[in-house]
Amino acid sequence: MTSLTLLSLLKSQMNIEHDLDDVLLQHKIEAAEGYAHSYSGDWVSDPAPAAFTQAVLMLAAYWYEIREAAVVGGNAYMIPFGVHDLLHPYRRWVV
Repeated sequence: MTSLTLLSLLKSQMNIEHDLDDVLLQHKIEAAEGYAHSYSGDWVSDPAPAAFTQAVLMLAAYWYEIREAAVVGGNAYMIPFGVHDLLHPYRRWVV
């Protein structure tokens, strides 16, 4: 999926109607794609399945909202619930 499509999907998911954070959002998408490919063993068909794309969008949105590693008065999660569940079917196990 193209970066422009992912950016527009992410902005729709987060109800962002302005272009002020496009560079930051694109950075979060690229980081989330890198994480997802690393988790899956870098094996994903092209175009990526919807579940894989959803995991990337969830992770990018989470990293956009939670920008620091420290959280006060709550639970700190590096990866939001559901991301690994969405990526698990695409994981390549290497022995």
